[in-house]
Amino acid sequence: MSAAADMKDLYRELILDHSRNPRHFGRIEDATHSADGINPLCGDKLRLYLRVNDDGEIESSSFEGSGCAISVASASLMTDAVTGMTPAGADACFETITRRLTEDPGAPLPQGFDKLMALDGVREYPMRVKCATLAWHALHAALNDETAPATTE
Repeated sequence: MSAAADMKDLYRELILDHSRNPRHFGRIEDATHSADGINPLCGDKLRLYLRVNDDGEIESSSFEGSGCAISVASASLMTDAVTGMTPAGADACFETITRRLTEDPGAPLPQGFDKLMALDGVREYPMRVKCATLAWHALHAALNDETAPATTE
């Protein structure tokens, strides 16, 4: 088996693990930011919660909701990645991930965020890109205090 195939299998396993055992799942009672996300095509729904502390860091992030394996895994990976970042850094990560999945697969990830490469395989299934980007759109909406639900449409 080639190294590329081994990496693909590793990332597939990472997606399955985050789907079956999502990290940061549940409500944050004292969230400072939140947003809903809806993917009307496949029914994925989530609510994202962020708590930004006085030092300007995302101290805690979590989500609730239901969706396909890719949607749940992406939300889990995202909350894992943005916890500890500044809101500006998290919004830049949103820009990078959505660009990687929709138009520029070579867009560089922030240093130390190699796990997010697991989402790259979704590009092979264009209908699933919306599942993978839903949580990221909700992140962007939460950080920008948008009141309308984030959507992938």
